[in-house]
Amino acid sequence: MATAQGRLASFLLRNGRTEEGLTLYRGLVDRGIAAGGSATGFANELVPYFRALAERMDSNPAAAADFFTAAQLLVRPGVAETQAVLARELSGGSDEAARLFRQTTDLSREIERLRVRYLALRRSPDQAAAAAEIDTLATRLRELEQTQATAQASLAAYPQYRAVADRAIALADFQRQLGEGEAYARVALVGPDVMVFYADRGRARAWRTPLSAIDLDTAVDLLRHSISADENGRYVTYPFDLAQSRKLFTALFGPVEADLASVRHLIFEPDGALLRLPIDLLVTDDASVARYAERSAKRDADAYDFRGTAWFGRGRTISTATSAQSFVDARKARPSQARAQYLGLGNNAPVGTDPPAPVRAVLASGSDECGWTAAQWNRPISADELVEASQVVGREASQLLTGAAFTDTAVKQKSDLGDFRILHFATHGLVTPPRPECPVKPALLTSFGTTNSDGLLTFDEVFDLALDADLVILSACDTAGSASVEATRAAGLSSGGGTALDGLVRAFIGAGGRAVLASHWPAPDDYRATERLMNEMFRRGRTATLGEALDQSEALLMDDPETSHPYYWAGFALIGDAAKPLLRQTATAVTSRSPTAMAGAAR
Repeated sequence: MATAQGRLASFLLRNGRTEEGLTLYRGLVDRGIAAGGSATGFANELVPYFRALAERMDSNPAAAADFFTAAQLLVRPGVAETQAVLARELSGGSDEAARLFRQTTDLSREIERLRVRYLALRRSPDQAAAAAEIDTLATRLRELEQTQATAQASLAAYPQYRAVADRAIALADFQRQLGEGEAYARVALVGPDVMVFYADRGRARAWRTPLSAIDLDTAVDLLRHSISADENGRYVTYPFDLAQSRKLFTALFGPVEADLASVRHLIFEPDGALLRLPIDLLVTDDASVARYAERSAKRDADAYDFRGTAWFGRGRTISTATSAQSFVDARKARPSQARAQYLGLGNNAPVGTDPPAPVRAVLASGSDECGWTAAQWNRPISADELVEASQVVGREASQLLTGAAFTDTAVKQKSDLGDFRILHFATHGLVTPPRPECPVKPALLTSFGTTNSDGLLTFDEVFDLALDADLVILSACDTAGSASVEATRAAGLSSGGGTALDGLVRAFIGAGGRAVLASHWPAPDDYRATERLMNEMFRRGRTATLGEALDQSEALLMDDPETSHPYYWAGFALIGDAAKPLLRQTATAVTSRSPTAMAGAAR
């Protein structure tokens, strides 16, 4: 029906009956949002509506508000949905209400897990062999559904949990959440079009960019290839394409380039290819491109020296949002009640080359075809980053879990995880499958424990952790990546998967992390780049907000000729509100490079 109504509205617009068409589109959008749905099935039918609104920005003051509302229907289910669940959990109420809400959430995931297994067995060609398990699963599903119904009935007594969290927010209400020097930019892919919406406290507008969705993919691929390219199993970095970066900035933000100059904190909601590229590395002036070209033309010039470039991320805080509502939820969320500041985890124990090592590596995925080799565990990340961060924070308010103690079982069984405001993982991230045909099952590498340990903290295991954290730092490779739809369903989640940020980021938000600092490419270890970035961020965080501390730390790497390439400083994105404090004062105690390409060490 939505598709049919969209076609009718488009017909009306084409035939000069503009107001009728726009009215029909508004009703379509409002019903879609009220139903808690998404436009992913009929997004192409909305192309004429978004184009018409973009063309009417100057003549119709209401067009911006209509565009903002309609864009919220384009939010993909996944991490934004998980943020909405967390917002409800943190919204207040009695301990009993919070317990019931968590129970219903956990039951929903367990029911979905069992349903996936049940359906797989029912589709099996040999159902007779699986008959007993099918009957057991059917019985267990009925029991859990009855328990779920009872818990939901009890939860109905608490008004704050009775209704589903808002799926959309009005433009005026959203603008009231913005402070001085703050603005919001949202990129939306509508059919073949790349649209941008921009708002600050007093103004809002939208436009259709000269890019198509294919153009955007190509531009992002070119930039990412110069940052980190996997060539024959080795990560290689090439001189960054400043001209392409400047071209992309102009195509996206040209209409508000002057406005952005005064924005100190940008809330950025990406879509499409921009989900896998931090906009910090976009170039804001032509002079930077010209200076680099002139300098690079000289004999013995260092093609990797990008000092003096006007990066968009310099002197500006950027928060990555998955929806307008989720950012407001993050801003309003009560802070962590944890009594300690910091928990650092990493520096796994090697498994060596003895016979059990390959067996353990295979156990990490459960199959010979899609298992990891022992080499993954035999190159542990140094604990220096964690040790220094804990010293900056204060040892009386910090704790480290490193070496042989840093096992998957120890993390899952640690009963006081909720006592720490900040969890900082410095380890390898296994987010790209060992073979292309294997499913994407993101995980953080740990030491091997004893019973039933596979040396991995997996996507679904992270979701089951009980955190009360203001910030989770994932100092590992590509932790802003996706989880496959299969892995998502296996974790008991009935929506999302297959999109950047839907992997470990979503899992740690589901576990109770209000903000996650994650990486878009392999975290570099050469020149101690990642260690320096994190440690300086903590030092600056004594007096600065999280975003300011990260920005100031990045600037130091930008100004160093060895680390001025975006590969070293631009990889981390903050999903959450960067205006929140990094450290608090109230926590208590607890027990020479090639001119064409360079290969670097990474996690």
